[in-house]
Amino acid sequence: MAIREIVLDTETTGLDPFTGDRLVEVGCVELLNSIPSGQTFHRYIDPERDMPAEAFRVHGLSREFLTGKPKFAEIASDFLDFIGDAKLVIHNAEFDMKFLNAELKLINFPVLGFDRVVDTLSIARRKHPGAPNSLDALCARYGIDNSRRTKHGALLDAEILAEVYLELSGGRQTVFELAATAVQKVEISVTNLLTARQSEILPQIDAAELEAHAKAVAAFGDKAVWRKYL
Repeated sequence: MAIREIVLDTETTGLDPFTGDRLVEVGCVELLNSIPSGQTFHRYIDPERDMPAEAFRVHGLSREFLTGKPKFAEIASDFLDFIGDAKLVIHNAEFDMKFLNAELKLINFPVLGFDRVVDTLSIARRKHPGAPNSLDALCARYGIDNSRRTKHGALLDAEILAEVYLELSGGRQTVFELAATAVQKVEISVTNLLTARQSEILPQIDAAELEAHAKAVAAFGDKAVWRKYL
């Protein structure tokens, strides 16, 4: 059975939901055995408030753009259905989780448990102590193209984080090893199948039948074509 994980990122109006800041975007990428499946979830959200200039400089989402977009209450069920009970892979998870849970509390939905979270910032700090471990810094370290990231965007950042997470989890070599193992299993299965089919198709000739055949060929004389195959 494939291991399902959800790489997740959010954008907000600020730094603290307890002082009135709200979510404005959520983006998710589904991973199956650490590989993106192609399934994503992405929504812009009307925060029902103004957009501070400093937040706009980060993600470029204006109050005008977000007006009329669904409110969190309208996307919550679809969001929860998409993530299911999968592990949530988040960079600096404490930030995103406090916003998600604040929004869920506002509409009286159960909050998300932190025990289901994989924080890639914590992993990066353990692997590279003392080094910069922002998403951009990790992209530079692992040679991941983030040239599209002129501003923060939830879905784009989730897609980039999926690549970073692969490197933090062992890198591309892990994928190659998994692929090689899968190919080897296929080759073994095909070999076993051919061997089994061969035993079914080829007749099993006993000694008595061989002796009877030789006597029959002898009766045809020295020029019999069958003698070429004896």
